[in-house]
Amino acid sequence: EVQLQASGGGLVQAGGSLRLSCTTSGFTFERYAIGWFRQAPGKEREGVACISIGKRSTYYGDSVKGRFTISSDDAKSTVYLQMNKVEPEDTAVYYCAAAWGPCTDSQWYESDDYDYWGQGTQVTVSS
Repeated sequence: EVQLQASGGGLVQAGGSLRLSCTTSGFTFERYAIGWFRQAPGKEREGVACISIGKRSTYYGDSVKGRFTISSDDAKSTVYLQMNKVEPEDTAVYYCAAAWGPCTDSQWYESDDYDYWGQGTQVTVSS
């Protein structure tokens, strides 16, 4: 059974940091891409970052580039999202998802291309 478990959300002040974790099981980790998405109330789901586990390539949304870093620990089948210099606009429910194959520049942010999803974790940034 494929499982993705997102954790690490919480309340943080603007300018602070938070690290989200996506723990996975039930599939060949190194053959997939793992993406982070977020959805704020009243807004569409937005692609935040993606990492190709085997190729180590990464992509970021423009709104988080330079502040967030995606990484993976293959031994733990876990992907992390390090969030630095957070802003109130980062407040959302964050989801991780898995897609077969690598992230691609033209598709990594398309949620329909992901096969498996975890439950979300709430991130709230206070001003």
